Amino acid sequence: MTKLEISDDLSDKPAIPQPSGDPPSELTSDDVVVGEGTAASPGKHVTVHYVGVSHSTGKQFDSSWDRGAPFDFPLGAGRVIQGWDFGVTGMREGGRRTLVIPPVMGYGERGMGPIAPNETLVFVVDLLKVG
Repeated sequence: MTKLEISDDLSDKPAIPQPSGDPPSELTSDDVVVGEGTAASPGKHVTVHYVGVSHSTGKQFDSSWDRGAPFDFPLGAGRVIQGWDFGVTGMREGGRRTLVIPPVMGYGERGMGPIAPNETLVFVVDLLKVG
């Protein structure tokens, strides 16, 4: 997969271009902006803004930006897909990271709502706060 060009302007919802090439078989992450605040670690509560698209279609399936509210969750507690628990770990407040999550770390064979079975997921995640 080629590297996705993502804006480093944290004040706006990022656009995710159509992914190209074969999806990776393992979780990949790319720091678009390296934050300078507290690092996210399992057991911490994190607040993020995010956009998610399907790798195969490039179509958006979810966005906290569109809802107008960030998303909070306890990191490492299994309350989100495994790709998020692993992919957000190590980010620092103020950072933006692209995650490409294989199906085994996402919704797998069952899919979820608009997400097809065995879909690779692409997220851009902004880490707003670690508590």
